Amino acid sequence: MSKTAGRTVRRYPYGVDAPPILAALGGLSAAGVAVSAASFAENRPRRGTIALAAGAVGSVVAAGYAYTTLYGKFVAWEHELDALDLRGSERMLDMGCGRGAVLVATARRLTQGGSAVGADVWTKDQSGNSRETTCANADAEGVADRVEVVDADLRDLPFDAGEFDLVTASMAVHNIRDRDGRVQAVREAHRVLKPGGRLRIADPVSMVRTYASTLRELDVVQISERSLGWRFAYGGLAPISMLRATKPLPGS
Repeated sequence: MSKTAGRTVRRYPYGVDAPPILAALGGLSAAGVAVSAASFAENRPRRGTIALAAGAVGSVVAAGYAYTTLYGKFVAWEHELDALDLRGSERMLDMGCGRGAVLVATARRLTQGGSAVGADVWTKDQSGNSRETTCANADAEGVADRVEVVDADLRDLPFDAGEFDLVTASMAVHNIRDRDGRVQAVREAHRVLKPGGRLRIADPVSMVRTYASTLRELDVVQISERSLGWRFAYGGLAPISMLRATKPLPGS
């Protein structure tokens, strides 16, 4: 673990997001260096320079991608969760919880009888993704007593309306391939929120705008979008925004 801006950022094994992408970037970098070396050895400097440049770009993007998936996104979420100023008694849901990074980070703050539920279908978009790994991470962080993990499709959540004070999703909703499915997942997040409950979704910028539009159709007016900057940009491949919304109270 390490300290960032006064916060403890814990780095238990939470896997790599979309590992084939990181592997491809590493392969591009290695190929560029190999082709460059061969080209210069054959006295083909133009080709060697181009290949070296491609390899350098691949290396920089790969480094940025690795930073986000292994560290930067944790820092961004720590800031976001701190800003919520939770009482500690909330009931929260993390949609598409994966190996539990946001789920566990929130559970650490639920020290006054609160509880955290993680829902997922355990796809392999994240390395080593499984219910067992999530539970092991919760246990390693000492929050297993306040964490529950369930199998659930984000488009059809097995929870009552108005059950949660907080709903989060980090790089999860965009994994639903069709737009209608993503919209339905946002509608489900809204459904299970209590009036006055808060929603936080981190996803690519263009998709976050769709989510915001969906919430406006549901008469949610307290909505904002904020870029999460370089820490959460995957080396520039996928700049991420945070959607913040609050479900209206009756009559408001």
